[in-house]
Amino acid sequence: MENKLSQPVAIIIAGILVAGAIVLSNMQKPSDTEKEVKKFEVAKVTQDEHIRGSLSSTIIAIEYSDTECPFCKVFHKTMTEVFNERGDFAWVYRHFPLSIHPKAYNEAIATECAADLGGNNAFWAYMDRIFEITPSNDGLDVNELPKIATYIGLNVSEFETCLASGKYDSAVAEDIASGEASGVRGTPHTILLNQKTGETVIVSGAQPKEAINSAIDSLLK
Repeated sequence: MENKLSQPVAIIIAGILVAGAIVLSNMQKPSDTEKEVKKFEVAKVTQDEHIRGSLSSTIIAIEYSDTECPFCKVFHKTMTEVFNERGDFAWVYRHFPLSIHPKAYNEAIATECAADLGGNNAFWAYMDRIFEITPSNDGLDVNELPKIATYIGLNVSEFETCLASGKYDSAVAEDIASGEASGVRGTPHTILLNQKTGETVIVSGAQPKEAINSAIDSLLK
């Protein structure tokens, strides 16, 4: 009986191994960057948004992100490096806090309060600091939020009043809604848009600098 069972068992095990290999292969493929240029609807970028660079740039990178997402933490550093090295595109940040990171929503509000009190530069300084110090996955102590405000030179009392007011709940909700309408399902999710042609390239996940540069270059051809 043992010999009779060994062959089908071996076949089953082999089948499982093959299936596993296929799944792993699919996971490892660089399909997270859609290099195929295509057109689709994306919420229009306005001067009121959080922008690094000039809105008149040919290429705009619209990033949907979550401050407690570990991949977003990595990607924020990558995008900062690409932006500083190239300087030929605009970088727009939109909030997309995921339900698995409850703290990310309040942190998104905190960045809006930073912008309220200190303008666009304060928004980016606050955002940079969050990504610098958070362990990710809801690891940032909520008590760090006013400390970051102090760190970047904001009035902490005014910051805490803003944070508790709920005045920016709608702004974060609008970003989430625009992301969902654009097909965002996870973070980071970046839409590279050529404003002259309307063509776009989707960069999904924490792609390396080489992938970002390649995607931007493909839109400039």
